[in-house]
Amino acid sequence: MKKYLLPSLKLTAVFIVICAVIYPLFIAAVAKLAPGGGKGETLMVNGKVVGYANIGQKFTDDKYFWGRPSAAAYNAAASSGSNKGPGNTDYLKDIQSKIDSFLVHNPTVKKEEIPSDLVTYSGSGLDPDISVQAAKIQVARIAKVRNLSADKILDLVAKNTQKPLLNLFGPEKINVLKLNIQLDQLK
Repeated sequence: MKKYLLPSLKLTAVFIVICAVIYPLFIAAVAKLAPGGGKGETLMVNGKVVGYANIGQKFTDDKYFWGRPSAAAYNAAASSGSNKGPGNTDYLKDIQSKIDSFLVHNPTVKKEEIPSDLVTYSGSGLDPDISVQAAKIQVARIAKVRNLSADKILDLVAKNTQKPLLNLFGPEKINVLKLNIQLDQLK
């Protein structure tokens, strides 16, 4: 037993130092190089912070693009998914309620045209992005409410479309907060 105990304790001590000291310090150093210096990328309008680029915001006013629903009520401290599967009747009722609400506010849209990201929760409950399709399907409503041409809003959607990493990994997406900030600046 002595033969295995001392090497096991040494190995445990080495991994504690690597996993609990070196790795966290490395991650903290890398975070300092990220936008916002590891504290998050804040978005400002007229010198005031209006939100974080990587945390979803709640928009329900018809003059704005709506983001993904949040199981965490858009609270970053309570990040979570709904943990409900497609066979859960409460979950299905919740989705149907979101579909019904979307159709009331977007009467020109058919149920089957609604992208899933507008009625389902993301894994974190804080997804700041929507698909390009989810943005385009809201253009008619926003154009009508803001009395702007749909083409002008579609141009804004195109300008805010983020391509996949290296044009390979992931879908095209649009940050809802950034899009809505620019939408407010349209005349």
